Amino acid sequence: MKLGIGIGWRPEIADEVEALPGIDWVEAVAENLCADHLPASLTRLRERGVTVVPHGVSLGLGGAERPDPGRLTALAERAALLGTPLVTEHIAFVRAGGARTASPVLEAGHLLPVPRTWAALDVLCENVRIAQDSLPVPLALENIAALISWPDEELTEGQFLAELVERTGVGLLIDVANLHTNHVNRGEDPATALDELPVEAIAYVHVAGGVEKDGVWHDTHAHPVTAPVLDILAELRSRVSPPGVLLERDDDFPPAAELAGELDAIRATLDAGRAGVPRTRSAGPSPAPAPVRGAAGPDAARDRVAVAQASLLSALVAGAPVPEGFDHQRLGVQSRALAAKRADVVAKVAPELPEILGQDYRDAFLAYAKARPMSAGYRRDALDFAEQLLVAGRPADDAARRRLTYWWQDRAAPRPPRRTTRLARAARSVLAGR
Repeated sequence: MKLGIGIGWRPEIADEVEALPGIDWVEAVAENLCADHLPASLTRLRERGVTVVPHGVSLGLGGAERPDPGRLTALAERAALLGTPLVTEHIAFVRAGGARTASPVLEAGHLLPVPRTWAALDVLCENVRIAQDSLPVPLALENIAALISWPDEELTEGQFLAELVERTGVGLLIDVANLHTNHVNRGEDPATALDELPVEAIAYVHVAGGVEKDGVWHDTHAHPVTAPVLDILAELRSRVSPPGVLLERDDDFPPAAELAGELDAIRATLDAGRAGVPRTRSAGPSPAPAPVRGAAGPDAARDRVAVAQASLLSALVAGAPVPEGFDHQRLGVQSRALAAKRADVVAKVAPELPEILGQDYRDAFLAYAKARPMSAGYRRDALDFAEQLLVAGRPADDAARRRLTYWWQDRAAPRPPRRTTRLARAARSVLAGR
């Protein structure tokens, strides 16, 4: 399957994407698409013969629980709607807690790294098989960027990916920017990872920008693609001709000319790689053999992974103690990054909130996030944030509080709010002051 050169389709740059020359395909975030109709821009692209690939972000296939059937059905529906040749997701967990740990379910609102252990691999492989059986087209999975490392890992990234492909036959979506991120943040050599992973399983490649702050690389998708990332793309190209390469940009969108320039740089890197000597995959060091499962069966692995992931996520979003073996400073960086992302995404899904609260929005939301871990999606998070402000009699400005009250009432009904009596009293006092 040949895809060619593509770009991530986002509503903010829909017109620019349609006008860019030489675009063979686009990728759209699956969760941002309605199940019954497409945005007009994607419809026009498909009519021109441009392939559209749905890219999921919420399955959490690396989590301890089996994939949610509703989420799988939604992804399958979007694949059918788009007539796509494949769908993609991530090797990550995005939520933790629940019945296995007798703790509340927590949402990370972000892709978090799976421990590279045999137990986590067992869980991931079973989840991938469930997903494959539920989808109408092949599945490919993306390596993620990470700020943190799990202690006592048993496999390298390349070994982990190779084992995953061997056991499930799943395709790979290799993000070269994420390999660079993991090089800076975790000291992992991108060339070694490329040597160890099965490059013949690559379905396509992501290229994206980021920024380094205080020795930490942040995979922002809001900055230009850097030379080290293109160097890794060249390394990959010296090993295999990838079926597709896609430029990702999720925020701080530049003019169309800059996007075109980055796509030209990607094309030039791929063209230059053709002159190189093809490299074959080296065997690399063999991982230690997988331990034999005990009599407890496969759910024992799920239970171990559940406890580990719940402990980590609780430390990141709920102020719980840092689990043994983790870097406290790096977990602090990750925790702040998660809170900042929550604030940014809530501002996008509910733009009225920063408009109503003005400059106070960010500080107010970060204070809320510190005390209230996310347990559902971002839209629920926005409502809970507004509810907490109103119960506390905020904002202080009467007109702003009245606008926030109306905003919350319009979106919260018909669901009865928590602390109903106090909130109703607060709303009545606001309306009485009109």
